[in-house]
Amino acid sequence: MNRIIPALVLGLATVASYAQWSNPADDIPAYHPAPPAKAEKMPPILSGDQLQGDYFRYPWQKNVYEEAAQVPKVLYQLPCYCHCDKALGHTSLHSCFEGTHGAICSTCAKEGAYAYRMTKLGKTPKEIREGIERKDYESIDLEKLSGM
Repeated sequence: MNRIIPALVLGLATVASYAQWSNPADDIPAYHPAPPAKAEKMPPILSGDQLQGDYFRYPWQKNVYEEAAQVPKVLYQLPCYCHCDKALGHTSLHSCFEGTHGAICSTCAKEGAYAYRMTKLGKTPKEIREGIERKDYESIDLEKLSGM
């Protein structure tokens, strides 16, 4: 019993101190810090007839893919805060729009719409990434995207 109490105290102190020295940057999902190399061929973003069926029931779903297709190099440089990098092996927000994940995940869809709008306002990928890290994309209303 004399050994258990000190071991518990040491364990609790270790856990409590870990949070103090953990690095918030470790929580940033995967992204590429620069655009793809000129010779690098990125996988295509779904488009055209691929934007039909069960994953595209709402107008905003098709809309975010159409917008994503206009800014693929920007999406390549952005993290996705649904943490699909860990769950699905995605390497950036671009990966979400290579398949149907961007249509079924509101985080991906909002980040994609945010990236498109900020690009159109002249923001750099770094500035957009900073906005995403601040969660500025959460203000996007997907239902209001249709017809924009």
